[in-house]
Amino acid sequence: MDTIKIVQGDITQASVHAIVNAANSKMLGGGGVDGAIHKAAGPKLLEACKKIKAENGIRCPTGVAKITEAGNLKAKYVIHTVGPVYAIDKNPENLLTSAYQNSLDLAISHGCESIAFPAISCGVYGYPPQEAAGIAISVCKRPEYKSLMKYFYLFSDKMTAIWTAALDHP
Repeated sequence: MDTIKIVQGDITQASVHAIVNAANSKMLGGGGVDGAIHKAAGPKLLEACKKIKAENGIRCPTGVAKITEAGNLKAKYVIHTVGPVYAIDKNPENLLTSAYQNSLDLAISHGCESIAFPAISCGVYGYPPQEAAGIAISVCKRPEYKSLMKYFYLFSDKMTAIWTAALDHP
């Protein structure tokens, strides 16, 4: 059974155990997918994020993942991960790999059977989508994650085509 699916649509509507939020390090909401998830989840998500201890204002360093309840979303959890800023962060491929890997590890450790990802770092963080898709699909295909159903929710035709091509051509 294929455990990776590409979906063109709104990640906030995903019927999965965990939705991954492409968050910023403060985990207090923001733009893009982060803003949409916080808006759809309602104030309970922000309250849950505020409970995560911050060090120097940072609740979630780049490449790390944190888990909270999902507020008003269909999902049980939101897994917040911070992807790299492509033009600024050193070793962006390692950081993006870690963001996906740590998100998947958290989902498994919390008993999740399904997870929905956005295109982490591909918006204002400027990660080239083809490269990001290759990294994301590669991590998701690892044997240790085969028990987890993985969905990529992508908003545009272009991003959906890029992720589909990455899935079809290893």
